Amino acid sequence: MIERLVCLLAFLVFSSFALADDRPNFVIIMVDDMGYAGISCFGNPYFQTPEIDRLAAEGMRLTDFHSSGTVCSPTRAGLLTGRYQQRAGIEAVIHPVRSHPEHRKGLQTSEVTFAEMLQSQGYATALIGKWHQGYVHNSDDFHPQNHGFDQFIGYRSGNIDFVSHVGDHDEHDWWHGREETKEEGYVTDLINEYAIDFIEKNRDQPFCLYIPHLAIHNPVQTPGDPPRRTEDGGWNRWKPADSDERIEKYRGMTLPIDQGVGQIRQTLIELGLDRKTLVLFFSDNGAANDFPSGSPGLRGNKGSVYEGGHKVPFIAWWPGRIAAGSKSDVPAITLDVMPTLLSLAGVQSPVDRRLDGVDLSPVLLRRQTLRSRPLFWASLSNNGGRSEAMRDGPWKLVVHHPGAAKGSFENERLELYRLDQDPAESTNLTDQHLDQAAQMLARLKEWYADTQRTATPQLGGWPG
Repeated sequence: MIERLVCLLAFLVFSSFALADDRPNFVIIMVDDMGYAGISCFGNPYFQTPEIDRLAAEGMRLTDFHSSGTVCSPTRAGLLTGRYQQRAGIEAVIHPVRSHPEHRKGLQTSEVTFAEMLQSQGYATALIGKWHQGYVHNSDDFHPQNHGFDQFIGYRSGNIDFVSHVGDHDEHDWWHGREETKEEGYVTDLINEYAIDFIEKNRDQPFCLYIPHLAIHNPVQTPGDPPRRTEDGGWNRWKPADSDERIEKYRGMTLPIDQGVGQIRQTLIELGLDRKTLVLFFSDNGAANDFPSGSPGLRGNKGSVYEGGHKVPFIAWWPGRIAAGSKSDVPAITLDVMPTLLSLAGVQSPVDRRLDGVDLSPVLLRRQTLRSRPLFWASLSNNGGRSEAMRDGPWKLVVHHPGAAKGSFENERLELYRLDQDPAESTNLTDQHLDQAAQMLARLKEWYADTQRTATPQLGGWPG
């Protein structure tokens, strides 16, 4: 009897390890400030991005994918938690200036991230690159290693100099875990290098690697450029001499990302991990004004709730599981990443909270569609201005608040568009469809109120 129990126990242990070995790895690559046409397979007319294009050719493009925010901090909070960032109390950029109303906010430890969920099930986890979920001098709770990441190499602020590694808060900001590290190197190259190193060191266990790139966010610097930001507050912001120089800088900042994608793909193939690894590539919001990475057919840029502010490129690569050269126009959003990862890893969603995102694996693996659902955006600018939007099938409602008090929802101005007929959002149909606009506005307000009922408390915030 004892021998049978020992054999059964050994079988269960072996089976558990076999199961673990069958679980997929995840590599999540999020670039910064790249609009919908930032890469050539999504329409970049200025230069080719051959490695990212190869990823798309061997995988799937989602052509109607959106960031949940129109600027960096909110989108990252939504991505990490699978819930609208308003529930975490992060609606605006976590600002570097200490007197700014949004400076003291950050991702609280009460939030549950995809890294925590995967880590709890034996995944090795790492974040290599940009955090921007709270300044640690305000609270150690905001440190990425308190949110499920075994390893953190990168920076904690909103952006750093690619050469000097001085952050937007005028302090040196490059870390290995909790240790400030003076390390030479162009940031994109360092991120690529440490990403490869993590994959190689964790080849024998399931892993989740989150790579939030600094590029193509400012400071505008290509390899070999001098520092532009110093710790004494110096900030030599780049200005293009002409359009040719602007495009050359754009190219010079994008291609190191492209090369890193190629290095990751090749490493996975060489290690025999390609057929058990899902790689995702997308951007945190629409195009910033530094570079023309947005689509000319979309209205608005970074910070805007028009399509150009949140419609971004998306690629999913998993040889043998995702059909090569496939694409889907199913509407999706960054909130969908967490439930997708958990589903594929066989991990239950957090029991005490409902995720706002949905599992995309039927779309990615079986080219199915999803049940129609509304999508919402609420943007809060650095100056306290608000705007909101709602997508419901082909309809898009945009709400502005001209002249409103900072942080308030006063002075509603409605705009209604049919995206299937007017993807550029050029013809306001509110007067012709008053009932549709009113109905969507009511649902938009109901959604926002719902996010606020149990929103995580934060220090600071508008009105300042």
